[in-house]
Amino acid sequence: MSYSIAATSAPGRRTRRHGLLFLLAAAVLLPATGLYAQTQDSESEEPRELIVVYSPKEVELDPRHIYTTMESELATGLYEGLLAYHPFSLDPVPGVAYEWEISEDKTRYRFLLREEAIFSNGDPLTAEDFRQSWLRVLDPEAEAEYSFLFDVIRGARRYRLGLGPEEEVGIRAVSDKVLEVRLEGPAGHFLKLLCHMSFAPLHPGYHERDNWSGDATLVSNGPYYLHERSPFELVLRKNRLYWDARRVGLDAIRVRFMDDPAAISEGFNRGAIHWANNWNTGLLDDRTKIVFNPLFATSYLYMVCVDEPWSDPRVRRALALLVPWEEVRTEDTLLPTSRLVPPIPQYPDVAGIEKADREEAFSLLREAGYAQGIGLPEVVFKLPGDPESARVAELMGEAWKSELGLTVTVRTYPYDVYLREIKKTDYTIGSVTWIGDYADPLTFLQMWTEGSNLNDARYADAGFDALIQGSFAQDGQERYEQLAQAERMLLSTAVVLPISHAPAFNLVDLDRIEGWYPNPLNIHPFKYLRLKELRVPPGVASLEGG
Repeated sequence: MSYSIAATSAPGRRTRRHGLLFLLAAAVLLPATGLYAQTQDSESEEPRELIVVYSPKEVELDPRHIYTTMESELATGLYEGLLAYHPFSLDPVPGVAYEWEISEDKTRYRFLLREEAIFSNGDPLTAEDFRQSWLRVLDPEAEAEYSFLFDVIRGARRYRLGLGPEEEVGIRAVSDKVLEVRLEGPAGHFLKLLCHMSFAPLHPGYHERDNWSGDATLVSNGPYYLHERSPFELVLRKNRLYWDARRVGLDAIRVRFMDDPAAISEGFNRGAIHWANNWNTGLLDDRTKIVFNPLFATSYLYMVCVDEPWSDPRVRRALALLVPWEEVRTEDTLLPTSRLVPPIPQYPDVAGIEKADREEAFSLLREAGYAQGIGLPEVVFKLPGDPESARVAELMGEAWKSELGLTVTVRTYPYDVYLREIKKTDYTIGSVTWIGDYADPLTFLQMWTEGSNLNDARYADAGFDALIQGSFAQDGQERYEQLAQAERMLLSTAVVLPISHAPAFNLVDLDRIEGWYPNPLNIHPFKYLRLKELRVPPGVASLEGG
């Protein structure tokens, strides 16, 4: 027996009015390999193009390796999963699935796919495309960063770790338009997970390809498709075959990669740039256009727990207790914190290590066999090249040199290189700013389970894993209490050393665009962005009319 959750169509335009100034660009046709071709609605209409700026980096568009917030935001334009993000709350709303059924024991989900959902080249989109795409993420050889999100699905964890066969994974195409998913147990956060880009469907032509993310064009199923690509910009065109194309308010989105604050400011001031993501410097004509909001995010250090002595929680905690935290987390530090999970209503107030305790530190070192720090090896930091990470590492290094005579080495890397470097184990401490993928404590905690591809600390504790796994079947305050217990384990043993909760800065003219809302994940689904039509007030002559 099952009960059905009737899902409504995706939300329409909000009454709150925001806007951006758009540049005009010629519409370009997408070569069709399927049944249909992409065409302009009307030859007489001027195309509406949004110019967005991001910091330069290598952009990954393969859903099984999409990792950064910027890539996730781009993916909201190119892909759509069974469910998608609401533009304001980021709650899950119907995407390719217009309705779903949940069994009485909450372990079987059946998703009903839209008949009109097709790929951007006209090929049909089926339940089997979802199954194959998800299995591609779970492929043990893929090492997909977010494959652990699938662990709620029956047999998924065993398969991705190479311990079980593909046939045991609880994903089944019942028909072309019905996908069935069986879970290991009840998981109240499952529908939220489905908004994540790891769950997006790929065109069958990409399932067996491992190196296509740099392609200049891309067949996809979202509100836009990739039309052009270069090292300096991406051009996304409206997908007129998208099932909800009538709600897509732009003809194109041009994504430029720039890191010159003066050039970005100048471009924004004259209307050549409409939105600069994660921007907080430069000279502006109107600084009210900078939108600041708290993020569901935390900047933290972590300790690699693979080898002795750093695998010993006593040693990790001892080093953390020698850090002058009042100097690390100062009043000048934006939103300083000792907790990993940002504040959530009803979630317990969890505190980490907040002050030095020399007596306990030296006691722990004696107990672990490293009295006075004798025998401890070199401490190696790997950091991205930003001033704040360098400041914190210097304070910590000076404390350990002074108290224990340790040798401390700091290695810095450009951000793209850094993301590859921290996958190695030849260092002691790394630095990350983590933005949650959905508004739940689990997004900050599940990544530290054994076997997670995002567990760069290589932390492994059966008790911690049991707390995380057990939380899947819980609800309400009981669940939050159990997750808080898991967080305390990470903090008290100095696996994670939080520094601050991170904010978001966006340079955007909210008087000129609608569909753009500040939110704690800093993801702004491209589907809902549109121009606010500029109207000349009555009695005022237009520049064109004279």
